[in-house]
Amino acid sequence: MAAVILHDYWRSSASYRLRIALNLLGLDYQRHSVDLLAGEQRSPAHLARNPQGLVPALELDGLMLTQSLAVLDYLEETRAAGFLPPDAAGRARVRALAHAIAMEIHPVCNLRVARHAVSLGGAATLEGWMQHFITLGLTGVEGLLASGDTGAFCHGDQVGMADICLVPQVYNAQRWGVDLATFPRLAAISARAAALPAFAAAHPDRVQPAG
Repeated sequence: MAAVILHDYWRSSASYRLRIALNLLGLDYQRHSVDLLAGEQRSPAHLARNPQGLVPALELDGLMLTQSLAVLDYLEETRAAGFLPPDAAGRARVRALAHAIAMEIHPVCNLRVARHAVSLGGAATLEGWMQHFITLGLTGVEGLLASGDTGAFCHGDQVGMADICLVPQVYNAQRWGVDLATFPRLAAISARAAALPAFAAAHPDRVQPAG
């Protein structure tokens, strides 16, 4: 069987999601680091993998898969991953939570977006930008988690797609000094999920390059 190769960057939230997912499935994979700070995402070799010049890119089943949520859906459909609940209403709720993080918070807090905004001048700082938009986004996620469908994790008592997105976002929030005290639900869920072996093994501190 061909090797499963994850082209990622250790601090990338989207890459972190896929490391968690692959660990949950027990899939053996090799990591190939794409150093975003060195600009390797713009190299011809990486653009051949992903013309968007983004990470992650996953070599699996003879395919080159990109966009982390699309990859999670692929794993759900081809590996019966259990990242989504069996009922349509539950799947819609879990996807809404995952999208609130990956499609609302993440894009505006992508470093290339934030750095460009700060470069335009004015009073904006990188830290201020991140804290503003992460706090705004997490306020909405905390509200969504007020539903009675929330259990030990984002939806019920089994980890799923929403938790796979939440844990990396909370890591990023902590990195930028966001106060999580106002988000008790999501902070507790994230801590509970992050302690699971599959999540812990995917943590950036566990995979960062030596040196």
